[in-house]
Amino acid sequence: MNQERPFIAVVDDDESVRAALPELIKDFGYEAVVFASAEEFLLSNLVSRVDCLIVDITMPGMSGIELQQELQRLYGGVPVVFITAYGNEDLQKRLQKLGAAACLLKPFSDLELQSAIVAALKKP
Repeated sequence: MNQERPFIAVVDDDESVRAALPELIKDFGYEAVVFASAEEFLLSNLVSRVDCLIVDITMPGMSGIELQQELQRLYGGVPVVFITAYGNEDLQKRLQKLGAAACLLKPFSDLELQSAIVAALKKP
């Protein structure tokens, strides 16, 4: 993990999420950067800097789950917090079995997001 403030990447195709989350994450004391797609994130030069990834499950192109699997293959993984508007408790359990730090159902509270990030940053 970085010696400086933890670096959080948000990957979501929803423009309102990309607009709202970076400032909130910065208010929590972290650095934040946003991407509109998994492909855009993977093509960036920031992948290796990320301490925690917040990613939507359902996106055009590569899904959040596929992105998590690709990061696992390429880098041995990165702590992931999934966010979704289409989830349920079964999905949350399945994602945790895949190694997710958390799965938040939209809309989620600031406190839920902060708790999920803290849990993700503690994950080995």
